[in-house]
Amino acid sequence: MSQPTLSIVIPSYNSADFIEETMTSVLAQEGVDMEVIVADHTSSDGTWERLAPFTRDPRVTLVRTEAGGGAERNFNRVSELATGRYVKLVCGDDVLLPGVLARQVSLLEAHREASVVACQRDLVDARGKTVFKAWGLRGLDDVMPGREAIRTAVLRGSNVFGEPACTMMRREDLVAHGYWDFRNPYMVDLATYVNVLMSGDFVADREVGAKFRLNGGQWSVALAKKQSTQVMAFHEWLLAEHPEIVTPSDVRRGNLQARSMAWKRRVLYMLLGKRMSS
Repeated sequence: MSQPTLSIVIPSYNSADFIEETMTSVLAQEGVDMEVIVADHTSSDGTWERLAPFTRDPRVTLVRTEAGGGAERNFNRVSELATGRYVKLVCGDDVLLPGVLARQVSLLEAHREASVVACQRDLVDARGKTVFKAWGLRGLDDVMPGREAIRTAVLRGSNVFGEPACTMMRREDLVAHGYWDFRNPYMVDLATYVNVLMSGDFVADREVGAKFRLNGGQWSVALAKKQSTQVMAFHEWLLAEHPEIVTPSDVRRGNLQARSMAWKRRVLYMLLGKRMSS
């Protein structure tokens, strides 16, 4: 079998309510040669049974990840199975919008020095109702050196690139940097993009290409503090290891933004939780 252009990798865990919508949105994409690999991490809610019918599509491979290791083990296992030139990770409750895969492949093909492309996304609640439209990519140029894109993320104090479903990477660059970076679990996506962007440029896909589902039960005071603490620790690590990318002033500004963003996010999730319970 020849190498596919793109690998879509899906780490699933107790995603029965949404996994069929996720899979359908991936398999309906046109204009790109792809494989779809799903690794289910011991789901107990019927996710595996809902996935089984999709194996009728020859592009789909299902595997099980044994108990233990959590999200880190599942993210890395499914990514290690990928064989395409490019890779996109889609979580088991995300939705891709028509055309995003072909568009992002074209952008990476057109910009040979680019390692990461990212699109905007709509933020939706657990019922699929849109909360915010066309979210993301603030402060990022259409094409910019990866290290400048990294500095922009630090100054914003947040993940300006979006969740994994928004991004597509060159697989060789992801492999070279050890796959997904879980040293700070609440910012695994941003930390991974930063690693990969050390290898090349960033390209912006200005169209909305995905829906990311917000969960009103995810946030608490303790979690808001932990998340902002991990962002700031990452900023300090980046300054120590790569002073050519960020300055102490950049880090101070980014840390203030990180604290502010964490609390704004907590308020949003509290409001979502109340809306979903009504």
